[in-house]
Amino acid sequence: MLYTDATYFCKDFANSSSMNVDEDKKHSEFLKAYDAYSDAIFRHCYFRVSDRERAQELTQDTFMRAWDSISKGNVVENMRAFLYRIANNLIIDEYKKKKTVSLDGLVEDGYQPKIEESNWNDIIDAKQLVQCLDRVEEPYRTAVIMRYIDGFSPKEIAATCKESANVISVRITRGIEKLRQLFPSL
Repeated sequence: MLYTDATYFCKDFANSSSMNVDEDKKHSEFLKAYDAYSDAIFRHCYFRVSDRERAQELTQDTFMRAWDSISKGNVVENMRAFLYRIANNLIIDEYKKKKTVSLDGLVEDGYQPKIEESNWNDIIDAKQLVQCLDRVEEPYRTAVIMRYIDGFSPKEIAATCKESANVISVRITRGIEKLRQLFPSL
């Protein structure tokens, strides 16, 4: 079951009758972070795993782990970077256990994708770009995705990845150069 608001994550807190000021502050900050970043975290996860349901689960797991950490008293200075770090770690775990699915097997099971003809060019270009992006090696791929898909600044990416902003800028530049080699129409 997926949850669409942060109240589920804070259920233990909401049921507590002895709330102090610090707990109330943690709770309200977490709710604000959920409202501010849940859609962006979902998009990030969806782009990385290409599965809507799995992206929703990863988003939920991200916020559950964040709440667990906050409720245990851990101090989070940059909530956005903290959430993306958790999401990226979950995505890495996902890739480690990911199983391949055969397109032939799906077709044999009766799966037939339906696409309108007017969208073919956009879909082909997007697929080619995603395939090219998949061929860009880490950590350049992550830097490009976080910069141009998620809208992070190099400084914010640096905070998330625990690298310097200069290192991130170099990774973005090299990632774009590699993409241009693989996808000449950029």
